[in-house]
Order: sequence, then C-alpha cells, then structure tokens
Amino acid sequence: MGKKYWTFKTFQSGLSAIFQDYQILSMEYLWGKKGGGAGSGEVWRNVNKSLKEKGKKISRASVIFFLNDMVDHEILEYVERTGKGGYHRIYTPVFNEMGFKEHLAKMIISKLSQDFPEETKTAIWKLQRGRP
Repeated sequence: MGKKYWTFKTFQSGLSAIFQDYQILSMEYLWGKKGGGAGSGEVWRNVNKSLKEKGKKISRASVIFFLNDMVDHEILEYVERTGKGGYHRIYTPVFNEMGFKEHLAKMIISKLSQDFPEETKTAIWKLQRGRP
C-alpha cells in the first residue's frame, strides 16, 4: 500500500491546513509526552477527551490509521511492546512540533521547486523582501 498524500488547504491556517482536528490533537498529545511515547488507546482516549468539549468524537480505528500513516511518512516511529492481547505499538514523534513544521515547509517548498523552479525562486525572493 502506497503513502497517503496530504492536501494543503490554503484557506485554512496552521496545522489545520493539512490535518483534521483529531489529527492535530493526536500529534499535540504525542509532542507533549516528554521522554516517552504512547499507544493508540492512550492517544485515542486523550483525543476524545478534548473532542468531547466540542461535542465531537472519533473512532479508535481512525486514530490508529492516522498514527500508522504518520509512521509511513516518517513523522512518527514506534516500538512494539507485548501486553494484554498481544503486541502493541508505542508511538513517538521523530520531530518536535517546531521541527515538524520546518519539515513540512521543506516538503512543500521542495515540491514547488521541483514543479515550478523559477517561479518558486522568484516567489521566495519576493517574500524575503516583503514584495507582493
């Protein structure tokens, strides 16, 4: 199965430009775990706790698919631990939040540079000089 690609929604801001609410909450929870990762159940419970305040909820399967997608994108990594019911993945971020945002910016700029090399150089030059 190939990588799932992200859509960059230019009408949104921040991480909402690429992620849904539950995905942002999942990443924020993992970034907040100092010195350790979390299993999908723990992430799911904490995400739903936050979503409940907005009158929403998300399935555990959606959280698991998202976490595994982030592994495929090399944004998260995991170790397998044995426990009740068999093996469980413990997910940890490869990047902190700032590092992820920089990685995302590099991915977008790299793709634009590949597809529109001259236009991207010109746009970056103009942005650096505060020009439209």
